[in-house]
Amino acid sequence: MERDSEKYHDRPNVNDNAFAQAGVRQVEAITAVWSTRMLWTVFVLLYVINVIDAILQHIQSSLTPYVTSAFAQHGLLATTSVVSSIVGGVCQLTIAKVIDIWGRGQGYTVMLVLCVVGLTMKATCDSVEMYAAAHTLYWIGHIGIGYIITVVLADMTTLQNRTIMFGINTTPSIISTFAGPKIAELFLQKVNFRWAFGGFSIILTAFSLPILTVFFLHQRRAISLGVIEKETTKRSAWALMVYYFWQFDTVGLFLVTAGWSLLLLPFSIARSAPRGWTTGYIIAMIVLGVLILIASIYWERSFAKIPFFPWQFLKNRTVWASCLLNGLMFMSVFVWEAYYTSYLQVVHSQSVRDAGYISGTFNVFSSFVGPFVGLLIRYTNDYKWTSLVGVPFAAMGSALLVHFRRPDTNIGFLVMCQIFTGAAIGIWGLTAQLALMASVRHQEVAIALAMSGLFGSIGVSLGFTVAGALWTNIVPTKLYETLPEDSKNLTSVLFGDIMEQLSYPIGSPIRDAVIIAFQDAQHKMVIIGACLVPFMLACIFAWKKIDLRKRQQEEGQSKGNIF
Repeated sequence: MERDSEKYHDRPNVNDNAFAQAGVRQVEAITAVWSTRMLWTVFVLLYVINVIDAILQHIQSSLTPYVTSAFAQHGLLATTSVVSSIVGGVCQLTIAKVIDIWGRGQGYTVMLVLCVVGLTMKATCDSVEMYAAAHTLYWIGHIGIGYIITVVLADMTTLQNRTIMFGINTTPSIISTFAGPKIAELFLQKVNFRWAFGGFSIILTAFSLPILTVFFLHQRRAISLGVIEKETTKRSAWALMVYYFWQFDTVGLFLVTAGWSLLLLPFSIARSAPRGWTTGYIIAMIVLGVLILIASIYWERSFAKIPFFPWQFLKNRTVWASCLLNGLMFMSVFVWEAYYTSYLQVVHSQSVRDAGYISGTFNVFSSFVGPFVGLLIRYTNDYKWTSLVGVPFAAMGSALLVHFRRPDTNIGFLVMCQIFTGAAIGIWGLTAQLALMASVRHQEVAIALAMSGLFGSIGVSLGFTVAGALWTNIVPTKLYETLPEDSKNLTSVLFGDIMEQLSYPIGSPIRDAVIIAFQDAQHKMVIIGACLVPFMLACIFAWKKIDLRKRQQEEGQSKGNIF
């Protein structure tokens, strides 16, 4: 016991509610010195940024099939998203430590720079490989901006009111669903996709400057009022390195990041490996990834002075069930969503704009239910049983998705499926976040949300991987089988270019062959998505019930002039 005491005598008590890293203390000081008017001003500024970012996301989603087709690589649509999803998810862990140690404004600045660089590269790309690299940078910035805004909203709200603001924060999708595809179509018709990416890099920067100004000015005010103690201790370069080494939990961060990266990367490269999943280096990456993750748990429990995530929370079943639910939700949708707008254009002869509208109905209703879910939780003080409201929507949505994936289906039924599925995911997405945040303290909120985001990115990656595997294995084979004998040589051209697919009129033998191939692939995709719904329900029932009012009164939750 004495030896243990000596070993950890300089280890801060991170289980003490009084413990908080500099970035957390900084945001608590900022909320303490701003006025109620400034509180609502920040809400509005964050909302505007969300609107811009959501519109941009819909634009790039609508344009990506045309970018990959411009390089005759439409079949790589999912592949361009898998790597970016993996990197974006894993990077959230690093972002969480950055904003907890240096501050929310500083982290947002870094994410904005990455977003702008990625968009600039997209605007100037000359190959699908460069576009994929640009999309990875953009996606890290996009995910980072959304993540930091979510953390800041948590900083500014009580537990009871948090889902109200989170719900309102999702409503920009309602605007972007209709504005994004239309803007994308106008860029394609009037100029080209490059101007879309270049123009929005400027717009996003311009609308981000006001919120950064607010944060940095109030940080200075908090320092001048003595709410934040300005550090006077001068450290040598070596002492500074040692200080940040432990503050960032560098070893733990490296192990967690490397472990998840090695575990997830095979999903994007297995198809190009000589023997697929049985290739030696693919198996080695998976095994090594698992071993490194096990090593990270041992490090966090035994050696980390400031653990990446306190052990007491890693043992909490609500934390893991919430993260797992987030991953399953994303996988269940992205397993078919990656090629859905292409499916709508080719099979149901929809325009770029209308395909975007139909696909975006999911986001519209996912966002629409958000504020109402927040109000329900506010007045019932319960998130677990509120989640059960989503069960009938999930059951109907998943069953009907499978039934209506046919070429002769009326578009109205496809929209109805999007509504049901969107409502279920909208309810569960908010309740999962609240269950997670109610299980930790303010100090751990950022890293808890980062873990949830990581699981979400894992779900996206798995969804895209399964979608890509089904698409590349089913569509070319089915095309070759169903194309007329004198047109079988067109298989590779048709598979790689959506413009070529759309050039043949509905009712022609070649277009009919493409439709059959698309329908077969999409039908299998939605079956996989529907099979995940029971596992989501199991996650919800695994949550512990927490009294939100009582939890907010305890130390360790958001402080200052908050909503």
